[in-house]
Amino acid sequence: MSRKTKIGIIGAGNIGAVHAAEFSKLAERCEIVAISDKYKPLAESRAKQFGIPSVEESPEQLIARSDIDAVIIGVPNRFHADLAVGALQSGKHVLLEKPMGLDAEHAKRIVRAQRATGNVLMVSHQMRWDWLPLQVKKQVEQGELGRIYSAKTGWYRRKGIPGWGTWFTRKDMSGGGPLIDIGVHMLDLALHLMGDPKPVSVSGAVYAEFGPKKKGIGSWGTPDWNGVWDVEDFSTALVRMEDGSTLTLEVSWAVHMDTDSKPFVHLMGSEGGASLRGGEGKFLSESFDRAMEVELKTPGNDEGARIRLSRHFLDCVEKGEQPLTSAMTGLTNNLIIDAIYESSRTGSEVKLDWDGLR
Repeated sequence: MSRKTKIGIIGAGNIGAVHAAEFSKLAERCEIVAISDKYKPLAESRAKQFGIPSVEESPEQLIARSDIDAVIIGVPNRFHADLAVGALQSGKHVLLEKPMGLDAEHAKRIVRAQRATGNVLMVSHQMRWDWLPLQVKKQVEQGELGRIYSAKTGWYRRKGIPGWGTWFTRKDMSGGGPLIDIGVHMLDLALHLMGDPKPVSVSGAVYAEFGPKKKGIGSWGTPDWNGVWDVEDFSTALVRMEDGSTLTLEVSWAVHMDTDSKPFVHLMGSEGGASLRGGEGKFLSESFDRAMEVELKTPGNDEGARIRLSRHFLDCVEKGEQPLTSAMTGLTNNLIIDAIYESSRTGSEVKLDWDGLR
């Protein structure tokens, strides 16, 4: 049997606990040996909860350990680039929470570090690993939808602002509001299902109609009513691709509309289409001059996206292969998000600056 992959977790909050739980299910292949958090009592609590033998005083001390092969980074977005670059340069493989960077410049630093080291950098976009997108992707690759010329994706949360006043709603810590928080998931999934066309320009707008009034508050995170709000709560955008296809995106943390608050993707192809909403979906086509539909629903016994994501990361580490959600996919998302914010600020379409990286 091959040697187990030794893992360290940076960030003991909610998402760190999710990763600890999933990788603990793969104990025959990996071992979580250390955890670190700026609030040490939380790291100690997680260590006890998941049987992690060591708590490090700082992320840097964890990264410096010679017995750790890979690190999982689940901290506020502002710190992603420094920690990911430091880990890669220390010879570690990295599983990094989304968004990959606070902005595109941070993301470019990570891409360059990954290319220089050759180590695995995987962005944690679990939606690609949900059962339904996996089925749709197979059909796309088999050509069943023909040419996908347009797609629409989004996630309207009716009342879901997370942690008002905390790092979630501070642009210097998070990079933005729902666009970079949940919009990044939908961008990543839609582009993946479209076949990863190259985005070239963006036109978009963002709005803050709920947050400044302390309305639209959700259940995620603990509010700090003396804190800061300087992000959006709604975003809309049109992304144009090099091949002429387009993607429209709309996301909200809070909005006055009739919505089931589930993420969705609609693919429009020359030979067929696909619609995904939550755990259900449809393939759509036309035969014998009639509209045809095939309904799909995630099986009740499905093991879940995150365990598949965790396995894929270990596969890449063990085989030295680059992951499906690579550093370049992370950069793509960050470039589009930056362009949406810039387009909203200027009122003009924005061309994407790949800086020779693609």
